[in-house]
Amino acid sequence: MDHSIYNQQEFDIRLEWGIRGVEELAPVSDVVIIVDILSFSSSVNIATEKGALIYPYQWKDETAIAFAKSNNAELAGFNRRYTQGYSLSPSSLLSIPKGTKLVLPSPNGSTLSLATGKKSTLCGSLRNARAVAKYAMKLGEKIVVIPAGEKWSDGSLRVAYEDLIGAGAIVSYLEGKLSPEAQAAKATFDASKNQLLESIKACSSGKELIARGFEKDVELACELNVSRALPLLTDGCYKRVSMSDSNALGS
Repeated sequence: MDHSIYNQQEFDIRLEWGIRGVEELAPVSDVVIIVDILSFSSSVNIATEKGALIYPYQWKDETAIAFAKSNNAELAGFNRRYTQGYSLSPSSLLSIPKGTKLVLPSPNGSTLSLATGKKSTLCGSLRNARAVAKYAMKLGEKIVVIPAGEKWSDGSLRVAYEDLIGAGAIVSYLEGKLSPEAQAAKATFDASKNQLLESIKACSSGKELIARGFEKDVELACELNVSRALPLLTDGCYKRVSMSDSNALGS
């Protein structure tokens, strides 16, 4: 396979979906922005804004317990419906204390975050779209935005409307030559930005969460540019950095 056909390397601002997008485009980019609106990215934004440290972890199994212990961290609940503590639900993290170390298992956002290698990696959402874009441009010129998408029951990628919108929001604040894929995401955001909450509530992922009793999580995820928190992946965890920390490198 000719990777140069698929990696959008002739453009400054690139966009591709899921794990294959990371594998193809991260090696030729300076900065990777992971976008998983419902709900990993929104949860990471809220938690790091409060001063917590978020350790992404791929698996929701016994190995997550051992991983949390090895990092002297708490483990978020696997099932947001039944947990009494922290979980992948953004609303469960609204009062997380500063300095809390939390392992956040996620088959989408965490998996992608851990696949970027040594590239500077940011976690982007609608909540911090403008801030993340501005900071990414301080870290490098070649930027790839990775909408996570969801998974069908057979494990295949389901292109998720909310992640396309979130990626497009971030792209709209980035400067440089946009790939056609990035342009398409921006156009989708531009067409929907005046009705973000309504459209995301009506999309498949939004309807799923609302049906499960998590309408508040959808509402939190749809708050555009309410946060300046910049979650940068550093030493295996997302930490909040400031705009002045432009020399920081992700891991």
